[in-house]
Amino acid sequence: MKISEIFYSIQGEGMLAGVPSVFVRTSGCNLRCTWCDTPYASWKPVGDDLPIDAILADVRLRRATHVVVTGGEPMIQDEIVRLAERLKELGMHITIETAGTVYQPVVCDLMSISPKLANSTPLAREEGRWAAQHDRLRYQPDVIKQLMADYVYQLKFVVSDPGDLAEIETILTETHADRSRVVLMAEGTDTESLHRRAHWLVDICKREHFRYGPRLHIDLFGNQPGF
Repeated sequence: MKISEIFYSIQGEGMLAGVPSVFVRTSGCNLRCTWCDTPYASWKPVGDDLPIDAILADVRLRRATHVVVTGGEPMIQDEIVRLAERLKELGMHITIETAGTVYQPVVCDLMSISPKLANSTPLAREEGRWAAQHDRLRYQPDVIKQLMADYVYQLKFVVSDPGDLAEIETILTETHADRSRVVLMAEGTDTESLHRRAHWLVDICKREHFRYGPRLHIDLFGNQPGF
């Protein structure tokens, strides 16, 4: 499995924000979000091809109780089911972070689904050559519904403009999602951008009864690998 990094930190996003966790970041993604904060795992994926035993040995060294399998897009990895099974054998709480475009029957304690909104489409980046493919793949309601039916889940949305709320409401209606499990996060890769958007995003969360999701890793460590 191609792995871009394994590191120990705190979960920066979602319902488990602040929980010490070891992160296993797979390399490779079927999407190309214009604002992607891990281009080394998507736009230009790098990493080492590691056997599962080597991944597990590294995870054990961290002495964590929680593991986050992230990407890139971990659900496109051929051995993701086996990796999750082996992590569970270690007795770990497993979060899998996915865009919700691909289903695999993984072992998972929290399925962290982050459907990508239209604000993610790379219309200008690399002269827009990925835009059509990204837009076709980014939202798969049937996959999302199956994931929500099979797992404890959260729905995380990256919000760049108040106008994004209309698209979020459409997704929630189409997927019959539990609004109490929705987390809205400001788009941005620096503290200034996040704080600027947080002011109006918190107001939306209060009005619509969504959770506001901080991005603690950016506040604490900046946008860098292995935070």
